[in-house]
Amino acid sequence: MSIEVPRQFRPNLVLVSRRKAAGWESRKRGARELYRVGQQHGIRETPTVEAIEKAMYRHETGRVAVTDPIYRQLYCLAYEAKPHDLFGELTSDTKDRPHFSARSHKFVTAFVGAEGATRLRESAGCVPAMGEWHICYSAPIEHPEGDCTLYVWPCGSATFHLVEHVQLSTIAALAAWREVSYGDNIKWAIDYLAPIAPAEDESAVYVLGAHWVIEPAWPADLLEVALRIMSTPKVLLHRERAMDDEHLAHAELIEQSLLSEAYDHVGIESFGVRGISVGYASWSGVVYHPISSGRSLTEAEMVSCELAIQSMWAYSDAIARQVEQGRDPQVPPEHGWRYLRGVRSRLTVSRLRETGQHQAMRRAILRTCDLMPALDQAIETLRDTDRG
Repeated sequence: MSIEVPRQFRPNLVLVSRRKAAGWESRKRGARELYRVGQQHGIRETPTVEAIEKAMYRHETGRVAVTDPIYRQLYCLAYEAKPHDLFGELTSDTKDRPHFSARSHKFVTAFVGAEGATRLRESAGCVPAMGEWHICYSAPIEHPEGDCTLYVWPCGSATFHLVEHVQLSTIAALAAWREVSYGDNIKWAIDYLAPIAPAEDESAVYVLGAHWVIEPAWPADLLEVALRIMSTPKVLLHRERAMDDEHLAHAELIEQSLLSEAYDHVGIESFGVRGISVGYASWSGVVYHPISSGRSLTEAEMVSCELAIQSMWAYSDAIARQVEQGRDPQVPPEHGWRYLRGVRSRLTVSRLRETGQHQAMRRAILRTCDLMPALDQAIETLRDTDRG
């Protein structure tokens, strides 16, 4: 299958930082402000708010350079800056570097409760999702940044599965992109859910990332090290520094250092098979590269595993939050401890026709995501309170 990806993909962190410095946390808000600026200055060709929002995504993530005169004018007016201040860094030498291409899978997960899940299913027109690890429903959803499918579990978990095609010159650029996009992804999910089935705790909405590497950019002797770094990309970033070009340049230096030092970490689990695939799981996410596509895992297998695990993370976390607030958890009887016991069995017990590679992936992801202690505690709690 041929996948088209951009030739150049480097976040324009100047545009991102200028937008957020103006107090516009979401691109939707930024698009409305750019539209207002265009109207105030009598720019007759000002695009619609929806068109500006999509363009801002492409510009900020570096998918395309800002060459359109209208957008250059709008940005300069809105941010009170000169073109060189906003767009000058896009002519950097990254175009000469080898690039890796990947599909980014983001699992944006929230807990909306059983009643909320019913409303969400009806509103989105969800149908039974075939082939998933436990019963859920799904529907395609319009999203400005990529292909998106909404998955809803009757117990109350909801996950937006967002797929984006990326081409990058460094893992540092991937780390920067994650840093600037995750907040937007969470905000978008919260806004989508709000009028239908609001998240029970907006602070608990999160993104888990997985990357399917199509074409690597590293020689064979550095491939495994590179993918280990990619599975823990935050190791390249400084927690206290703003995400700007200087930060990205520093992250690229750290990346080169870690590559030369054969970076590894106790929190990373391998599930690849020599000559067939390279795969790693960590608390931060999952990365996989099929060397022999006919013998490796499939992308759908990785996605199904993550969907099953993230749905239970959200449910177990919701139960834990009720307990920590001094309350007995309130859950429907059909989704009590017996339900969770069944899900735990599906997650941990090997299937008769499960391959060794699939078993290794499932175990690696379960060990690094730390779901099992939370799931076990939820089962024990619901048993103690006689729930289900």
